[in-house]
Amino acid sequence: MASLMGRTLFITGASRGIGLAIALRAAREGANVVIAAKSDVPNPKLPGTIGEAARAVEAAGGQALAIRCDIREEESVAQAVASAVDRFGGIDMLVNNASAIWLRGTLDTPMKRFDLMMGVNVRGTFLCAQQCLPHLLKSEQPHILTLAPPPNLNPRWFAPHTAYTIAKYGMSLTVLGMAEEFRAQGVNVNALWPRTVIQTAALNMIPGIDLSGCRTPDIVADAAIAVLGKPKGSQTGQFLIDEDVLRAHGVTEFGDYAVDPSAPLTPDLFLD
Repeated sequence: MASLMGRTLFITGASRGIGLAIALRAAREGANVVIAAKSDVPNPKLPGTIGEAARAVEAAGGQALAIRCDIREEESVAQAVASAVDRFGGIDMLVNNASAIWLRGTLDTPMKRFDLMMGVNVRGTFLCAQQCLPHLLKSEQPHILTLAPPPNLNPRWFAPHTAYTIAKYGMSLTVLGMAEEFRAQGVNVNALWPRTVIQTAALNMIPGIDLSGCRTPDIVADAAIAVLGKPKGSQTGQFLIDEDVLRAHGVTEFGDYAVDPSAPLTPDLFLD
């Protein structure tokens, strides 16, 4: 594996949850981390701000740049990317972590929610890649890693929440297309998805989910760092599962990742 020492990661939604876990894990490898998220002031319902995340990254051994960024807005993303390049001299890796969720049926999905998911998940993922790619193409270790599931046309994953499924698969399709588009230039474009549900602050706000069967964000972060450590052009167009990635790197025990080691694990969405 290549080192992340001195590499610059642009991570969306990195003020909490999986995004923050990846940021901290990268920081321990000596990376520069751009924390691009909207949370610049404390929210009693969703703890974590970009400033707090930046301080945690630096305490973990990395360099941090906190940028308030709405990934739905072209000017906001362009300015964030420009600030990152100005601070660190370039961008080596984009982690598309930011995502909006609404697990309701068609008749219970307001168009405002539909538009939010399409704006954040699909438009935001495409826009961040579009803005970062000119810099990734100059990198010696270019990666786009998107937190998105393997495309799966089983109707069971559409019926309960068609809008959300379309939005998540939109993220998946950016991986499919961009991996082939930039294969010749050596950009590694891959997706990563958890085997089980991951406990996050956002998940705590969704009723009906058994949190005891979750794993912590650390398992996704460890898998992400393993993927980002691959050399230029060595792995692209893959829809990876966190547990499989870690097994391939010699991990055999996963109990430490469990929220409650005695509880049965809850499989994540989109995995048959």
